[in-house]
Amino acid sequence: MCGIALIICGIRFDLSPLLLDTTPPVTNSDQLEFSIGDLGAALRRRGPDSLGSKKLLLHSSDSDCEVVSSIGGLEEESNCECKSNCFSAANGRTLHLQCTCTIPSSSGELHFLGATLQLRGVNPLVQPLIDSSKNILVYNGEIFGGIDIASDENDGEVLMRLLGGCKGSVPNVLSRIKGPWAIIYWQESSRRLWFGRDAFGRRSLLVHWPTREDSRLLLSSVSPVASNERASDFEAENGTTKLSFWEELPCGIYSVSINAPDHDAVLVGKVKKHEWTNVMLEELIKWERTSVEPKPEEFHFSRCETLRGQHDMNLVTSDIVPLPSKSGNVQPSISVPAQTVLIALRESVLRRSSLHTIFQAGTHDMEKDLSPVAVLFSGGLDSMLIAALLHECLDPSYEIDLLNVSFDGQFAPDRISAKAGVSELRRIAPLRKWKLVEIDADLSSLTFETKRVLSLINPANTYMDLNIGIALWLAAGGDGWVYGENSKYSDENRQGVKYKSRARIVLVGSGADEQCAGYGRHRTKYRSGSWLRLHEEMKLDMQRIWKRNLGRDDRCIADSGKEARFPFLDEDVIRILLGLPLWEVTNLDQPSGIGDKKILREVAELLGLHEAATLPKRAIQFGTRIARESNRKNFGSNRAANQASAGSVVIHKR
Repeated sequence: MCGIALIICGIRFDLSPLLLDTTPPVTNSDQLEFSIGDLGAALRRRGPDSLGSKKLLLHSSDSDCEVVSSIGGLEEESNCECKSNCFSAANGRTLHLQCTCTIPSSSGELHFLGATLQLRGVNPLVQPLIDSSKNILVYNGEIFGGIDIASDENDGEVLMRLLGGCKGSVPNVLSRIKGPWAIIYWQESSRRLWFGRDAFGRRSLLVHWPTREDSRLLLSSVSPVASNERASDFEAENGTTKLSFWEELPCGIYSVSINAPDHDAVLVGKVKKHEWTNVMLEELIKWERTSVEPKPEEFHFSRCETLRGQHDMNLVTSDIVPLPSKSGNVQPSISVPAQTVLIALRESVLRRSSLHTIFQAGTHDMEKDLSPVAVLFSGGLDSMLIAALLHECLDPSYEIDLLNVSFDGQFAPDRISAKAGVSELRRIAPLRKWKLVEIDADLSSLTFETKRVLSLINPANTYMDLNIGIALWLAAGGDGWVYGENSKYSDENRQGVKYKSRARIVLVGSGADEQCAGYGRHRTKYRSGSWLRLHEEMKLDMQRIWKRNLGRDDRCIADSGKEARFPFLDEDVIRILLGLPLWEVTNLDQPSGIGDKKILREVAELLGLHEAATLPKRAIQFGTRIARESNRKNFGSNRAANQASAGSVVIHKR
């Protein structure tokens, strides 16, 4: 899937159940005005296979509804010009404002948009989907488990059938899904709109809650450029913006029940948030670990005690055997927790790289030398694990694209580690054709691209977000050079071939640092407050990853017509890691490159990635050197940027 959007107007909203702060922002007289066409243009930019819209007209007098469809295109002009109809604020007051909408006051309009990047199913699919009961679905996600999907089925169509037959228990169906998703669903029988995103926010969904300035309710996978350009005229004050049109929709399932009150016949929509019905999912969201602080004897045992390989073979698949160490000797023992994590990660990558029938049929017929799945690749521990596991899961006839970005040519740390990483991958998988796609960029020449990425990261608005967004956007574009296997990064005369990756699936290592204590602040918390403070910091990271990272990253990668998939954020992987004692996951008494992400380093050793197992953490903005170039451009020097804490500074528009 690719992207979804919705505009609702002509309805008075009651937001009180959500306890939202609906105090209108301080703005100038200009309003953020954009139409269904603006949202459509933002989704079309992503290069979908199809883009469609449907308009649902609701009438309060007779409870009728009417669906107007536009298949394969968009209704560029909407009859609704409503920007200031009534809505009920969280404090219980109803704001009675002049409504300029051309539709009758007793009617409402719901405009659905669906863009489809089709990766599953044998038949072409155009969203929004509508069934015989007049239910409407726009869906952006992937079902990797919890609901059975045949290899030749499209998961959106299967989900539509399940929702159509659930008779009101929409949360039950959505709570079953394992995988990333964002959804907007009109349930005709209950006259109710459902929307939401998965429990970890792996798919973007932005929301505009009704305000005095614009009382429409809007949902979109991405901010239209028009709204971002207008919003960019603000002046930052006290570290926050005066104008904030969009916000990340908090993870969860929401509904709007639409009814007509007796006294004025105006349609009223009451917004409600629903609980998850999956007990395991609730436990993952709470992110409470049973074993946090070890007793002295437990910690000693975890550091010293291992089991012999023969006993471990009963716990793992037959292709895992003791591997040679750096000295060439066979490892005498294997860590049971590491084997358990390895199994979960391998299954996660397998689910995210299975090539469904769509890859062998119709317009998506694949050549044998095409790389269907790419890896966002720095050569660091996380991306090396993903690449090695992808090799195990993907048919050996396919190439694997490794997408690497540099803002310092061959001298950026991520370029150097990527080249070393490819050499190690070729050692453990010599028959696989690995393509290191070297994507070189110059920040000073990316004026248009920077403006575009600013709209993608919205509502994020710091220089750190922008730097990360640009690096991800360039990597997902996959437009670079491929060199011969024997090329050295110091060879100025090496010969390369211009190459653009056509992979539509990109595997990303997000979630590894949050779950395995890979950030510097984790070490700081451990030193200041020991194991409990470390656990609380990791829990905070996991519970805010949807807001700080994943929505932004999903939008930046999807803009290139690619789908981001996050193996470390698979529900089963999260469950396995959370079930381990914290001291088995990390040991921050040891130095960087050894104790941080301890469990993943052990997994790397099991896979034969001995060099990668010792690499220290390096964030993408530093590894690609974009942070250095951004600091020089926006602050004059790295020193000045450091003094200003540049990464967290809100971007001021000039």
